[in-house]
Amino acid sequence: MSAHRGIVLFAHGSRDARWREPVEAVAARIGALDPTVQVRCAYLEAAAPDLPGAVAELAAAGVSEIDVLPLFLGVGKHLREDLPRLAQELQQAHPALRLTLRTAVGESPEFVDLLARLALKNSTLGSH
Repeated sequence: MSAHRGIVLFAHGSRDARWREPVEAVAARIGALDPTVQVRCAYLEAAAPDLPGAVAELAAAGVSEIDVLPLFLGVGKHLREDLPRLAQELQQAHPALRLTLRTAVGESPEFVDLLARLALKNSTLGSH
């Protein structure tokens, strides 16, 4: 991985700052695993930055390749229609960038397996 690679973690968004904490934790973990990759969080609505802002920030930092990873469990209208439209607009605005839309995390077999394992794990939360 090169210093010219960026990843945008794209999530729905919420006005509640605590909602964003897990997204930001994933970004921090990516940075710890590979400090050469520039990572930004972006939100569809109700939180900043939005996807155009995050992509513009990475482009200004000299990133030439950006992977957009949707942190969505399911593929609904936002991922089928809104995200591809946004990506097309961003590609036109930044023609020198290589912008790649990744598959939503909810469609990843590894993520499904992880959720299943977490569900089966013993937990004391809420137990009496």
